[in-house]
Amino acid sequence: MPEQPRSASTGQARQNSKGCDLAHGPFRGNIPAMNSYLLNPGEKIHVVHRRQLDTEPHRHFVGVVDQYAGGVIRMTGHLYVVDKSTFQFVKRPEERTRVVSVVSGEIIVNILPVTTDLEKIFYKLEGAAVRVTDGTDWHLDLSEVGWK
Repeated sequence: MPEQPRSASTGQARQNSKGCDLAHGPFRGNIPAMNSYLLNPGEKIHVVHRRQLDTEPHRHFVGVVDQYAGGVIRMTGHLYVVDKSTFQFVKRPEERTRVVSVVSGEIIVNILPVTTDLEKIFYKLEGAAVRVTDGTDWHLDLSEVGWK
C-alpha cells in the first residue's frame, strides 16, 4: 500500500475516503459537495422546525424545493404555526422563501407525494394522532413530533 501524506502537526494521514488531501483546496481539501440529488427542485416537502424550548411555537413549513446543494435547501411555500388558544395549526397567508441547513439537526424534512395539493394542506386530529393531509386519502402522521 502506498504511503499517505502526513500532517506536520500530528503525523497522521489527512485524507478523505477518496484520497484527497484534507488540508488544501476548496471545500476543505477538495471534499466533493454533498449529493445534490437528495432533494430535487420541484419536490414537495413538509419541514418540521425543532423547538429548542417548550415555550417556542410549533412551526412547520410546506412548500417546494427551489434548490439544494451542500446540505442547504432553498424552499418556497407557507409557514404553519400553532394557535396557542385553540392548539390548531394555522397557515400564514403570505408565501415565503427560506434557506435552511438540512444537516444542522434543526429541521426534519418529509418528502410529500407528487400528487399532494399544497394549497389544500391542513392539519387534523385523529384520536391521539396529528395528521397533515390535503383532503384526499393521503396523510402524514406527525404523532412522533410532539404536539402540546
